[in-house]
Formats: sequence, structure tokens, C-alpha cells
Amino acid sequence: MIDEVLSELTDGIEKTIDALRRELSKVRTGRAHPSILDRVRVDYYGVPTPISQMANVGVPDGSMLTVKPWEKSQASSIDKAIRESGLGLNPQLDGDLIRIPIPPLTEDRRKEMVKMTKRCGEDAKIVLRKHRRDAVDMLETLVKDGEVSEDDGSRGEKKIEELVGEATKKIEHGVSDRESQIMGG
Repeated sequence: MIDEVLSELTDGIEKTIDALRRELSKVRTGRAHPSILDRVRVDYYGVPTPISQMANVGVPDGSMLTVKPWEKSQASSIDKAIRESGLGLNPQLDGDLIRIPIPPLTEDRRKEMVKMTKRCGEDAKIVLRKHRRDAVDMLETLVKDGEVSEDDGSRGEKKIEELVGEATKKIEHGVSDRESQIMGG
């Protein structure tokens, strides 16, 4: 019974940390990375489509992205979608290849990105606390219903706190790593 509670908690923790990693990967660090374009959708025959599903995105160096559409006729649509995305990027259309210089982040923009990173970390911690609360509630119900002893319940709670403590450290570590990437450029 306690193992099921801990297993469910562990699954929730893993999903929370994975979601945080995905969110942090979307925060710009000033270096070119294909995930910068993840939120951009291109009108592809009436369907908003991610660029990665209609083109190869390359990183020739740390300050440039290239997008090579699988259908040459889509190059101008992709160029337009990137310009209108609000990312502050200025793509250059070169035949059927789109070059996207990644401008260095200004100090203000870096601070904004750090705030965004901290917010992602706080959101992840909130979800983590919810998982902890759910696990403790399930454990208390098992003890109250007499399905596990009070001692086993106490040991289970200690294990829950241990798992949540480790996950909190992972979250803080991930956030601080991303902050140093942002500030370091």
C-alpha cells in the first residue's frame, strides 16, 4: 500500500521535473537553439503547424539558425511566421533556405529571462507541494482505515519528505543552471 503511494508520488515528481525542463528549454539564453522556434506556428494548408514538422532546423553556430523547408514553396510562409512570432528575430530568406541570426540578449532582456526562469521554478515547486499533499493525504487515509500501522505511516511520511526534498533540489539546480546560461550569454 505505502509502495503504491510512493510510486504515484515518484511518477508525479518525474512528470513535474520533465515539464520544468521543457519550460526552461524554451527560455532564450542568447545562444542559437532549435527550441527557440518551438512556439512558432506556420499556416500550412490552413493548419497551424510547428516548424519542426515541416522543415529541418539547423544550428551552424551559436549565433545562427537555419531552416530548410521540405517543400520549397513554404519558405516564405515560414519566414513570415517567424517575423510575426514576437520573438524579435529577423530571418533572411536565401532561396529556399532561411537564415536566422540570433541577436545577443540585452541586459534588461537577460533579467527578464531570469525572472521567467524563476517563475518556472516556483510553478514546479507548487506542483511538487500538491503531489506531496496528495501523497500524505493518501497515507493518512490508509492509517486511519487501519490498512497500515502508525509506524509504517510515519516511515512513509519520512520517505515522502525525502523524495520531495530531493526533487526540490533538482528543481533549484535546474533553475540556477539556466540562470547562469542566460547571464553568461
